[in-house]
Amino acid sequence: MHTLNLGILAHVDAGKTSLTERLLHTAGIIDEIGRVDDGNTQTDSLALERQRGITIKSAVVSFRLDDVTVNLIDTPGHPDFIAEVERVLSVLDGAVLVISAVEGVQAQTRVLMRTLQRLRIPALVFVNKTDRAGARYAQVLRDIEEKLTPHAVVMGPAVTGLGTREARSVAYTDGDPRLAGPLTELLTRHDDALLTAYVEGGGRLSPARLRGELRAQTRRARVHPVFFGSAVTGAGVTALTDGIKELLPAAGGDADGPVSGTVFKVERGRAGEKLAWVRMFSGTVRLRDRLTFGQGPGAVSEGKVTGIRVFSDGADAEAASAGPGRIAKLQGLGDIRIGDAVGDTRAAATRHHFAPPTLESVVVPAPPASRGALHFALAQLAEQDPLINLRQDDIRKEVSLSLYGEVQKEVIQATLADEFGIDVAFRGTTTICLEKPSGTGAAFEIIDKDDNPFLATVGLRVDPAPPGSGVSYGLEVELGSMPYSLMRAVEETVFETLAQGLYGWRVTDCTVTMTHSGYWPRQSHSHGVFDKSMSSTAGDFRHLTPLVLMAALRQAGTVVYEPMHRFRAELPADALGPLLPVLARLRAVPGSPSVDGTRCVLKGEIPAARVHELQQRLPGLTRGEGLLETAFDTHRPVTGTAPRRSRTDRNPLDRKEYLSHTVRRAGGGPE
Repeated sequence: MHTLNLGILAHVDAGKTSLTERLLHTAGIIDEIGRVDDGNTQTDSLALERQRGITIKSAVVSFRLDDVTVNLIDTPGHPDFIAEVERVLSVLDGAVLVISAVEGVQAQTRVLMRTLQRLRIPALVFVNKTDRAGARYAQVLRDIEEKLTPHAVVMGPAVTGLGTREARSVAYTDGDPRLAGPLTELLTRHDDALLTAYVEGGGRLSPARLRGELRAQTRRARVHPVFFGSAVTGAGVTALTDGIKELLPAAGGDADGPVSGTVFKVERGRAGEKLAWVRMFSGTVRLRDRLTFGQGPGAVSEGKVTGIRVFSDGADAEAASAGPGRIAKLQGLGDIRIGDAVGDTRAAATRHHFAPPTLESVVVPAPPASRGALHFALAQLAEQDPLINLRQDDIRKEVSLSLYGEVQKEVIQATLADEFGIDVAFRGTTTICLEKPSGTGAAFEIIDKDDNPFLATVGLRVDPAPPGSGVSYGLEVELGSMPYSLMRAVEETVFETLAQGLYGWRVTDCTVTMTHSGYWPRQSHSHGVFDKSMSSTAGDFRHLTPLVLMAALRQAGTVVYEPMHRFRAELPADALGPLLPVLARLRAVPGSPSVDGTRCVLKGEIPAARVHELQQRLPGLTRGEGLLETAFDTHRPVTGTAPRRSRTDRNPLDRKEYLSHTVRRAGGGPE
């Protein structure tokens, strides 16, 4: 018996949750298949999921396929919830990518496949809905090869009865020349030894050799077997389950080795207790074990495991331990967060696979007196989804959320009402920009000189850094020139201050270097009582650093960058003329169109802020025949007037205002 952690991924409405229901029925876990439209599926357990008929939160259900225990993870398909998919990717052994035979390869399908390939996650492709009117076979295969992967191999002959309830799909038998030919060509492309065996064997490979090599290359994510069928009727599902058992790799790990796992989901139990969903890679966690967890050596916490639940035969049940390959809910680790590693904290999943949210909106409670309750509720939601990124504005008493789209906004609004009893409204959605230094700037302030009111000397230089490098910090002063606590105070404050640049956006792609340092040592009066007014504290450095850093940044100057999406529009050729001026007004940059008869494909870039408008305009411009795919691509400098974002701090760019709110209590001086 071995374990397989399997992800089901798809564009929204491709039938991913319906396939999950069919697999559970085939395995004998459920007697009756639920329907998404009826709100009675196993994995869509949230009331909001049942109401909307979409998956919002990932869910796990376990079942057996002969000697394989499958932990199946159903993930959201709507792009607004891509962060939920991202967290699942770090725990998968393999995946099934579901495509609709009617709609074919869609925008989210391409994003998911590119990510699976980049992470080398073995994946099968299941073309669903072959029983639906409008289902296609040859065109979908061409789409898979052209838009997803050239390394796809169809595991069965053409579907019979395509587009009807009688649609049927069976698997090729070993040795069938219709499979052996394409399979040989594909597999020998990736393996010189296999090509040599083919040549020396007189242009033939045994069915057993081909099957074994298909299994090996699928598990190495080099090839992607394709199955056709219908989750509703069950056609083709037996061939898919056989493929899951045979072609995807089992979870590994040493049960007696050091504990290592990854947290991919956090939720609250009925009593409010925190439950961490952990994929175990190595070792065994037992009740009452003390576990370390965190993201890196410098951020390690420890807690005692007070409860363990593991998934088995369609449900989760209490257990005394959880070993490698298992997915467990651990209780008792109070400070644990999504992305934390348990045991070996060096394995924390801190790297993002998808673009961060590019939209932002202010949440307004009704009535305003419920602000405290709103902040508590949003903190719990952020605990479950760190990428919504709460931005607290204490000056205006407002909270902003980072978002992927309007549907996510509606879901958060409904969740706050249903689960916390808080009615909220959202202000208009704005685009999240970035700032990058356009040059080099430096500034310093010397202790007890000029109008420096703090007992600290700080000098900082800001230099541009390569795109995508983030923020780095360095020293041009002796590390021992000040106590470590004071050095640390400056470094931490630098990163905090760069959350808001000259225009109010987060500053990135820069290097900040400390060029001056100085302090007054701890001093006492003659009777031995410590005198704070004569001694530098960490507070002096935390208060002075923003003034120095923003002065240096002002000298360097910054450029505001806005998020850009790449787009691909497929439309009637005669609609290209009316579309181009609209794209110009939306500040899109189209490439050269590709025209094939009466159809045209146009690719290019468009500001993220204008994507929604293009989606609304395209049907009218193309008689309803236009298809649009968009995905985040990069950040580009804003043309024209740079947008500003309101500051949430005491504004170190305005020295007088800043100092008026920053006073030193001891001795009446600045704090």
